[in-house]
Amino acid sequence: MTLPSADTRVEYPAGLTRTTASVLHVQPQSGGLVAVLLDTTPVHPVDAGWPDQGPDRALLCTVGTELPVLDCIVGATDGSALYLGRDIPVPKGMPGWAFVVVHLVQGAALDAGTGLAEGQTVEVVVDAGYRQRLSAGHTACHLASMALNRALADRWRKEVRADSLGNPDFDGTAIDVSLISENGSVDTYRLGKSLRRKGFDTEGLAEQLAEIESTMNTALAEWVASAASVRVDRDGPLLSDRRYWVCELPAHSARIPCGGTHVSSLVELGAVRVALSTTDVEGTSVLTMETVVG
Repeated sequence: MTLPSADTRVEYPAGLTRTTASVLHVQPQSGGLVAVLLDTTPVHPVDAGWPDQGPDRALLCTVGTELPVLDCIVGATDGSALYLGRDIPVPKGMPGWAFVVVHLVQGAALDAGTGLAEGQTVEVVVDAGYRQRLSAGHTACHLASMALNRALADRWRKEVRADSLGNPDFDGTAIDVSLISENGSVDTYRLGKSLRRKGFDTEGLAEQLAEIESTMNTALAEWVASAASVRVDRDGPLLSDRRYWVCELPAHSARIPCGGTHVSSLVELGAVRVALSTTDVEGTSVLTMETVVG
């Protein structure tokens, strides 16, 4: 079976949840799973490089058969082998490599008569409700990160890169882990020596969390009330092409590099609120931001 020589065309950045695709490659995997590669897909995969948003729920449908997609991950091939997730040995966009969306289904995908074969046409159907809830969580996460940057702007003692609203980019500088969930997210930031050397003042931060949280929630309420439009801009239609979250806020256009999915307007969020807390992890203070939609 021939491995593809070009990246998968991805349709989820445009918000699509259904498409017709051609099967390019079907390959057994460990644990009784089968990897299915398509020429195009609306299914958002998890990227091991920055796994903040997990995979969509979806079905691959053929005549009389519906195959649930049990997992969907980014893979890569040099034409001789298929590598999945953290096993990919090269950075995304490496010349001579194709970066692909790998749909993992049960081994029944290879059953004679009902299975998948190269060249076959399938209908790909994404769970639109689940996608919407993840998209709301991801959009709210970006919105909260900008509110956090603004609320902490006066704590910087050195010049650092700014976000698209012109505030020091605390989120981009200090982020440790970001996890998108249905209608929410959890982001953690390490407030260690490295951040302090870059000029961030952590003195008294824990005591001011309630005030910072209130300032952020006021900003978030104003932004959501503006019903600003949201879109994903992209350099091209392929998996490895760069993509950007763009939100047309009243005073500024916000822009953040992002490979995930999003709502089309802040009005879809209804409301966004954050809660801040600090903990000590092995001697380092960690700031946690929980964001909730609705």
